[in-house]
Amino acid sequence: MSALTTAACAATMTLMSGCKPAGDAPKPLAPLEAASANPAVSATLLRQSDELLARHRQMIVLMDGEAALKPAEREAVRAVGLMLFHDMQESIRALGETAARSTDPAGLAALSQLLDRIEQEPSWFDADRLAFKEFLTQLSQQFSTSQSIAGLKLAKRASEDLGVLAEIEDAYEQELRDTFGRFAQRGIVPKREKWTDYVAKLKALYARERILKDYATILPDLQARPSVVAETPAGTAATAATAASAATRGPGKEEREFFGRQLPPKTVLLTFDDGPHPRYTDEILEILKRYQAPAVFFELGRNLGSVDASGKVKPGPGSEVAKRVLAAGHPIANHSFSHGVMSKFELDKVRQEASSTEALLDAAGRDGQALFRFPYGARNDAALGAIEALKLRSMMWNVDSLDWSDPIPKSIAARVLGELGKQQRGIVLFHDIHARTVEALPLVLDQLKAEGYKFAAWKDGRIVAVDAPAVEAAPDLAGANLYRDSVALVIGIDQYKSWPRLQHAVRDAQAIQETLRTQFGFRPENITTLTDGDATRANILRALNAMARKGGDGRLKRDDRVFVFFAGHGSTRKLPSGRDVGYIIPVDAGTDDLQTDAIAMPQLQELSEALPAKHAFFVIDACYSGLGLTRGGAAGSSANFVRDNARRLGRQMMTAGGADQQVADDGPGGHSVFTWTLLQALSGKADLNGDGLITATELAAYVAPAVSAIAHQTPAFGSLPGSEGGEFIFELASAQEQALSGDSNQLDAKASALAKQADDARNAQLQPVAQATAPAGAAPGAAAASATAVQVTLKGLDGTDTAIATSAAPAPISARVAAQRANDRGLQLYKERRYDEAEAAFTEALKLQPKFALAANNLGFIYYKRDKPAEAARWYRKAIEMDGSRALAHLNLGDALLRAGDEAGAQAAYRAFIELSPQHARAAGLKAWIEHPDSAPKPEPPR
Repeated sequence: MSALTTAACAATMTLMSGCKPAGDAPKPLAPLEAASANPAVSATLLRQSDELLARHRQMIVLMDGEAALKPAEREAVRAVGLMLFHDMQESIRALGETAARSTDPAGLAALSQLLDRIEQEPSWFDADRLAFKEFLTQLSQQFSTSQSIAGLKLAKRASEDLGVLAEIEDAYEQELRDTFGRFAQRGIVPKREKWTDYVAKLKALYARERILKDYATILPDLQARPSVVAETPAGTAATAATAASAATRGPGKEEREFFGRQLPPKTVLLTFDDGPHPRYTDEILEILKRYQAPAVFFELGRNLGSVDASGKVKPGPGSEVAKRVLAAGHPIANHSFSHGVMSKFELDKVRQEASSTEALLDAAGRDGQALFRFPYGARNDAALGAIEALKLRSMMWNVDSLDWSDPIPKSIAARVLGELGKQQRGIVLFHDIHARTVEALPLVLDQLKAEGYKFAAWKDGRIVAVDAPAVEAAPDLAGANLYRDSVALVIGIDQYKSWPRLQHAVRDAQAIQETLRTQFGFRPENITTLTDGDATRANILRALNAMARKGGDGRLKRDDRVFVFFAGHGSTRKLPSGRDVGYIIPVDAGTDDLQTDAIAMPQLQELSEALPAKHAFFVIDACYSGLGLTRGGAAGSSANFVRDNARRLGRQMMTAGGADQQVADDGPGGHSVFTWTLLQALSGKADLNGDGLITATELAAYVAPAVSAIAHQTPAFGSLPGSEGGEFIFELASAQEQALSGDSNQLDAKASALAKQADDARNAQLQPVAQATAPAGAAPGAAAASATAVQVTLKGLDGTDTAIATSAAPAPISARVAAQRANDRGLQLYKERRYDEAEAAFTEALKLQPKFALAANNLGFIYYKRDKPAEAARWYRKAIEMDGSRALAHLNLGDALLRAGDEAGAQAAYRAFIELSPQHARAAGLKAWIEHPDSAPKPEPPR
């Protein structure tokens, strides 16, 4: 069970923190009451949380090492694991229902005590707290629109817990270490036990054998399955003995039930169980639409509504989700009403479970021949006969994603693809009730398309392969999914011994290192940083050679990427033949013997060819020369860019200037002009076609004209020998959520002007090439990129003009993603003091997602900065209506009202802010003014 062990490692350390207005006046929030916790509610929450934690621990013990078990043992473990998972879901549901009923002050106090326990219980292990992730999500959503300060504080606290939890999960998925210091003030202080130690401790509390024994009375009898004949692979004939057996024992399994092994080769039917879910089902529908992949959704009756004793159907909210499934062209099917073990039910109960769900499915608009899937696959002859009497056909599966037990999307995808690789066909079992399934699904679909699989659909009472291959779609890949691992060498030298000293090279290197770590998923232990005295010729070459040797020891492999950054001096030496050779200058190099003391560009070429990684990118913030390199970037016209790019080696280089040019070391923010522009580009500006990816070619297409416009240097770009046209890719994550307020940083006036100058230079290069409409949420200047491919003329590494092309425009993105990108763009424009453009970006985000509270706050702040406090207050109120737990929205509202002259309204907004964020730097001063308005200093809102 190595995949699950790795997955669980991501959960080892969990670190958390601890209304419509009448007219333009905000509805006052209920004041915070110092209530005592309701003892009955506290006792219920204690019992329910203990049950959930126990099941979480049992699941870990049960599934640890399951892949190494014998087939029969593994089947039993998985059967019990699936039941244990549903017990966990029931525990989460029960906790959520208790929370939903506990909205009075005493109930809210009891919930606050539960959060105290989740954050601080000393007897719990770090990884235990992950059991409460889904409950915290529900709590955050439920109380975000509360009309009481106590409720809003609960929502804020749960939201902060989830935010940190997501960061730590992501870090541990990639085995990050030593990243917890900045969270030290939040609720849980981790003990940092290793995952193996955690599992060992749990095994002292629970044993797999005991768990299996405890579930023995409800475990489906693995021997009491329907009468069957041995399955025969598609395209083969059964033996005479098999046929005779079928004649005496009834229909074969292939006739009574659908299994994936009957499908034609390289054919897949996708199925989803346990829905509908109020959020994840719709997200899965969106993915299926993008890939034009059909599926079957097996719904639980209790999630669709209810049926009373007289047979009257009462649809619930889930019925509307089911209707959207049908509208998207996918059939909905019967997965029982309660998800019980039907092989243990009396036949009347089996019929009741199936028929009640049938009535709810019919009420949702289902038509066509009906399908049934037994929960847990638990069925026998009698149960199968009972559902067949209702004219239902049983559909099983032969590929289990195990998405119910594995929290890591890449691990889920690898398991599905591995099983399909062995069987070459199948009905795949997913569940549309998990966020991780939403993340794993695009990884599976993209690879299946790349390998030429066909999708199957349920039509007219049979499984049929989709005749025409689906239209290729741009895969929705996140950064960590494009490469197996990421390795970097970052070098910066200010304190040269023999060469003139520089001012900003070390700072440049540190900024690049931080950007790689925080924005692009490079693990800290995979980034080697050499600065000043450490950046000797021997150390640089040793680090480069070490990367080239990593292929044999499991470190650097074919699906990895390598990034090398050098900030320092460069020089050129002319050979007797007349050819130029460029050098990067280590800290200990002299000025007289470059050949001995420096590192020649041809050496970098050789090292790049020796790297076992798929893609390598060298960025040299120095001058260069003497590289007889290949021209241009990767072909930009492929509609399957990411898939095709993954197959091609890429070796690329970008330099800050041409031969012996003086490279500016005095750019904005304490960086060189080149590195400052590079950092701007990596913030998202170089995503020229709005697909969420920045290729090395796009980076050069932004950086080169921008640097040339603001400094007397000409960056160059090209591919190194050995490259097969592959592109190094940076994957943009959504910007960390930022609510604009008076504390938000901005560039100074000079840097803001340079940023706009750089953007204008980039746009001037792109606009003459192609004119088109940019995708929603794309960066400014993306219009030209969105036609097919953008061609830009830059200096090549050999000094000649070179035409490079960016990748093709992506497929349309969802409104949610487009809104997030528009908000991110607005944040960058605000930082650069470009308020008109920022206003347009935030407005676009709200058009795409009308309930986007963060964008509403940010738009309000733009109006505030433009001295329009009344309009700012209107948008702050909208943000608070959408999510009242946003403390900064209350602070911003108070500032806007105070500037507008409404002191009473400002005090009400400040009171809410203080309750939600009592430790904020402004809280004490605001509280003093509210309590003593005549004697305390009146607040001065930031301008």
